[in-house]
Amino acid sequence: MARELVYTGFMSLDGVADSPGGTVEGHRSGGWVMRTPFVPEAYSLKGEELADTSALMFGRRSYDAFAPIWIGSEDHAAYKDLPKYVVSTSIEEKDLVDGWGPTTILRSAEDVAELKRGDGGAIFIHGSAELARRLSEAALIDRYNLLVFPVLLGAGKSIFSHADVDQQNLRLRESATYSNGVAKLVYDVVR
Repeated sequence: MARELVYTGFMSLDGVADSPGGTVEGHRSGGWVMRTPFVPEAYSLKGEELADTSALMFGRRSYDAFAPIWIGSEDHAAYKDLPKYVVSTSIEEKDLVDGWGPTTILRSAEDVAELKRGDGGAIFIHGSAELARRLSEAALIDRYNLLVFPVLLGAGKSIFSHADVDQQNLRLRESATYSNGVAKLVYDVVR
């Protein structure tokens, strides 16, 4: 049985996934998640994912942003010893963060496909909008765990292609809405 590849992330209603927590990407509306009223249950999906996560996957920029922070974060302590995969053509071994569990560099979507054919549990992609879009176009993503925020940003990176591609159907697995306007949407990709 193939490993499941899950994209998990925050998204604006118009599909923007970049700069939810700050201005790292240079998005003029960076930090939009932090400006939404905090309701703990709206983030319960993140806690639920911990039980399903057997490995983490990042694109280069998301790895560079998350690794130095998550290595010492109590909220992300369960991720410390999990295998991590960074999909990048430019990162080198010397660029990896020491002490944050085993990390493997993958160079292509073909490498990701090979990893999926192996044994193990679900691999979760955090952030990494460009990587998610490439892997979606290669039909490698199996599930989307989305927290959709009640904001319209108009510009920014999306995990979804804007190219004319074949229709990809999704099946709603779970949904919920919260008092701050955030919607949890969990979709399985129909194959």
